[in-house]
Amino acid sequence: MRSITRFGGAAALLSTVSMLAVSAPALAQETGVSNDPIRDIITVTARRREESLQDVPVSVSAFSGEEFRLEQGATDIGALQGQVPNLNIAQGRGSNSSANIFIRGIGQPDALATFDPGVGVYVDDVYISRIRGALFDVYDLGRIEVLRGPQGTLYGKNTIGGAIKLVSQRPSDAFEADLSATVGSYSQLDLRGRVSGPLLDGLAGSFAFYRGVRDGYVEDPLSDAEYNDKDTTAIRASLFLDPTENVSVTINADYTYENPGLTVGRAEAPLFSVDIVTGGSNILALPETGDFDFETRTTPGFANEQELRHTGVGITTEFDLGEAWTLKLITGIRDLSYEDFIDIDATEFELGDVFVGVDQNQLSQEFQLLYDAGGDLNGVFGVFFMNENIESDQIAFADDFLTALGSPLPFRRDISDNLNLHSYAAFAHLDYALTPTVSVSGGLRYTYERKSYGRGTTTTFDPAGFFFLDDESWDDLSPSISIDWRANEDVLLYARVARGFKSGGFNGRANNPGEEAPYDPETVLTYEGGWKSTVWDGRLLLNGAVFFNDYEDFQARVRGLDPLDFSLPVLNVGALEQFGVELEFALDVTDQFVVSGNLGYLDAEYVEFIDGRVPDGDRSSDPVAFAPDWTGRIQGAYTFELASGATILFNAGAQYRGETVLSVDVSPNLTQDSYWLYDANIVWNSANDAFYAALNARNLSDEVYAVDGQEFSSVGGIQTAYYGAPRTISVTFGSRF
Repeated sequence: MRSITRFGGAAALLSTVSMLAVSAPALAQETGVSNDPIRDIITVTARRREESLQDVPVSVSAFSGEEFRLEQGATDIGALQGQVPNLNIAQGRGSNSSANIFIRGIGQPDALATFDPGVGVYVDDVYISRIRGALFDVYDLGRIEVLRGPQGTLYGKNTIGGAIKLVSQRPSDAFEADLSATVGSYSQLDLRGRVSGPLLDGLAGSFAFYRGVRDGYVEDPLSDAEYNDKDTTAIRASLFLDPTENVSVTINADYTYENPGLTVGRAEAPLFSVDIVTGGSNILALPETGDFDFETRTTPGFANEQELRHTGVGITTEFDLGEAWTLKLITGIRDLSYEDFIDIDATEFELGDVFVGVDQNQLSQEFQLLYDAGGDLNGVFGVFFMNENIESDQIAFADDFLTALGSPLPFRRDISDNLNLHSYAAFAHLDYALTPTVSVSGGLRYTYERKSYGRGTTTTFDPAGFFFLDDESWDDLSPSISIDWRANEDVLLYARVARGFKSGGFNGRANNPGEEAPYDPETVLTYEGGWKSTVWDGRLLLNGAVFFNDYEDFQARVRGLDPLDFSLPVLNVGALEQFGVELEFALDVTDQFVVSGNLGYLDAEYVEFIDGRVPDGDRSSDPVAFAPDWTGRIQGAYTFELASGATILFNAGAQYRGETVLSVDVSPNLTQDSYWLYDANIVWNSANDAFYAALNARNLSDEVYAVDGQEFSSVGGIQTAYYGAPRTISVTFGSRF
């Protein structure tokens, strides 16, 4: 068990900043700082109703979609990396649009379709079930919210780490349009457009498109093939109807098509073949040393392509029932299909060459009954249902892995599986003002999930194969309770206890008898205290939180120990504990100069990790994956106003990430040392705001750093790291009218 002294430094830091936050208004009066608000405080819907970011007693970060795209040079939500404390979000292994997301050390590192994410992604309140295709482009977003900590009561399934909410721009009442083009490194060309306005009386609509292409920044020097490129076409259409004063309907439809080449990493460990007669091994390739030079190899003749289609429709209908009651219906229909070729070993050898074809569809329906009479009591009551089907076909090729007395043995594994999910939930959440300055909140959610899973796998040596069919159900009660105190008009203090739940499942990598048993659900109980403050006459926004996670039964996909059984089991890790501190600030130094940033500290360790396959069975000393001890960002922005009335914004930032383990199975080959990244941009806006231009530079120091890893060492020693993009520069020109 941890001792109090272990967290002495973080606790002292939190205590000091807390006292500063409460006392800052008095300090501001003494210094005579004029009232100059740092920014318009963004409105969020973290608690399923509109509230100011500074009034909601939840750890949440929020960003305007347009500012995120122009001022941070973001093309997709992966640019949130560094913008939020204790957040890890990166392009997942082996595909161009998988979102590997961890918040406070909680997430799901395996991108296979049968594994549920640990951080929920929502598009206009519709849950996105799979991490493939979840690295959404930001061409038509009005707002992004990142909720940290379990959101089990109001959001439910698979939000034990937190949630990321993407909110589309609402169609406008007057005609408006925005067109832009971006050119940049590696022949980048992005075209974006959006038009919006009234269509009929009581009907407004918008249409947005995005076309983005970029050459690959990884190359095979022998074949000149390029990898890790981009080829995306996306459209979004929205309608807003208010046929009567008591009814409104919002319809959002989106479609994304992607057809890039392979996403390839670098082999980080020796690769070997195994002789099934002698049991000996033969080295096939040794890893390169030094920094990755963005050159790699793939198997000659292996298809250099991935193809994805992702379609969704979300319909939100609101009925004003009078007497403070509103009924909201949220209907979501989504369809995802992709065909991915993945060279897992990242060499010319055929060890981990895989084809994955998936068809996934989901239907969700949520009913919310909201109560708000403008008094001391507010409430949200709801029920939720989702049905999901996933059909998958996989082919694994490994002709270079097995030999018999030195002669190669062709090897192929064919896999077909199907997963069906039914998820049901009912929830209630109430907020009550005990006094004008003290409020309490509480909620409860009941979840029932049932999964049916069928899997069949055959190999060259076992045409009869291994087949199983199973189904299992799980249920859970997820409570939350919080209390907040408005210390003064500028400072809010809160304390919160919340539980998160992720249901159990079946191992989508089971290849042998004995691996078909379902694994158990995960749960986390989080204790959190924090504050929101806008002080020094509005010049300083300072928010913070301290938390402790009691995390049980983490679903860990680990490597097999026998190189001839290809096993990749899932173990329920007994218990983890995670302690952390988070700070976010923005300081209006002058009318033109703003300094902002964040700092995250995370101390994560296994309390119990029993693995009966290893000699002593105890792995509790292993470091926790995707849980760097420190993350942070500092950024300065200076705005000039020209004589013409136009403005120029100069923006520069630096972000830090501590040492990060990239796999549950710890290996120095899949551990990224601490590093800094630097970025800068210049944004020009015309006097009438009709024209704009932006120059964006990311990874200015051309840092080489790994963001994810593949641990398949039971198959020929495969350990592959995937790397962030090198230095890139882009220029955007746009017009609004």
